[in-house]
Amino acid sequence: MKSALHLTPMLSALLLLQASAALAWDTFVVPHTPGENDTPGLLALATNHSSNATIMFSKGITYNIFTAVKFPVFTNVEIRIEGNLTYPTNISAVQAVVGGSGFPGSWFTFTGGNNVTLRGSTDPEWGWVDGHGQAWWDAVQQANRPHGWAFSHITNGVIRDMKLWKPVAWNFATSGSVNVHAYNNLILAASDTSSFPFNTDGFSAGGTNLLFENNRVTNGDDCLTVGNGAHNITWRNSYCEGGHGLSIGSLGSGGQVADVQNVFIESTVMKSTLYGARFKSWTGGNGLARNITWKDITFIDVPFPIYVTQNYWDQGVGPRPNVTSLLNNTHIQDFLFQNFVGSVRDKPYVEGSCVSDPCWYFVANATGREVAILDLYPDTATNVVAKDIFARTETGRPVAVMCNTTTVTNDVGFKCWDGPFIRTKAGL
Repeated sequence: MKSALHLTPMLSALLLLQASAALAWDTFVVPHTPGENDTPGLLALATNHSSNATIMFSKGITYNIFTAVKFPVFTNVEIRIEGNLTYPTNISAVQAVVGGSGFPGSWFTFTGGNNVTLRGSTDPEWGWVDGHGQAWWDAVQQANRPHGWAFSHITNGVIRDMKLWKPVAWNFATSGSVNVHAYNNLILAASDTSSFPFNTDGFSAGGTNLLFENNRVTNGDDCLTVGNGAHNITWRNSYCEGGHGLSIGSLGSGGQVADVQNVFIESTVMKSTLYGARFKSWTGGNGLARNITWKDITFIDVPFPIYVTQNYWDQGVGPRPNVTSLLNNTHIQDFLFQNFVGSVRDKPYVEGSCVSDPCWYFVANATGREVAILDLYPDTATNVVAKDIFARTETGRPVAVMCNTTTVTNDVGFKCWDGPFIRTKAGL
């Protein structure tokens, strides 16, 4: 009797043919009509080839993405941008799309899928996505601004070699995704005038098992922000300029229960950013952020190299709430700031996002020379340590810290007070 696992030659050939068909991978070029909206053709192509395919924007062509794109759920698909992509130059045209009932949330939206790659180009002339943000910034136009790229609920994803030129506002977001690698990406949201590129966040990390590396971001908000529900996040070997730092949060808005764990941020240069390493949770939040490390950070011309606050609030709706130590707050546990080297901006300045007097980032009683500020509630922080901190001020004045001994009981690596930075045993 033959074994049940024995295959006849004909059956073997059939299975090989089926496997080959399943693995077939074709490339399809996005159609382009000069002066016309290329979004419909892109969507038709993507819908018809939502698996085992490369969707290609050809080099040498500038594609008009004049309306928002919501991709189908992909399996084994690469979106490859060898040509250039442009948003509409007309602000009101974009606002009409964003304000419409069918807007999917971002100008480019991926929602769900497996083995999905978003790939740009290493050619310096091609592969750019032009958001025309300068006109928005100059007009201080903040109504119905589009988020850029939602890479959401993707399992096994790649974002690589993307180049974004003057995006209007927020850029990449990975909410709910698992196993994503984002690397060699470039975001240039820098204004050519005195206007400020508001809310041009670089990477919003949400999901599990995410690796961000070798990225360069020049912008006007968080270079990296790690959101609620994020677990096992790594950021390394990158460069940030002009924005608001490497941030956890904000967490706990409206009493939300926060859950952020296992975040490792290392080997990054922060140049002329408002913050270096930053944690922010809303007044009245709940939950826990634990096992967070910022390591090997070079900071140049940064007013707040290390800044931790549980008193984040919306300055646009009034003053900080009058609260007591009994209020619930997002707890923090096992925070490490290690090997921070650089210069604290302690000269007078007004950062571009300042819209009030005093500015929204004002810290009462600060001297402007603080390398570390720990703004915490009692009984909410466990094992917060700053180690191997080497800072100088740009004026040559002594470096300072702000810390309240009633809110943190462990040795934080420096004398916990509002005064000069004095390293302690845990900081060696």
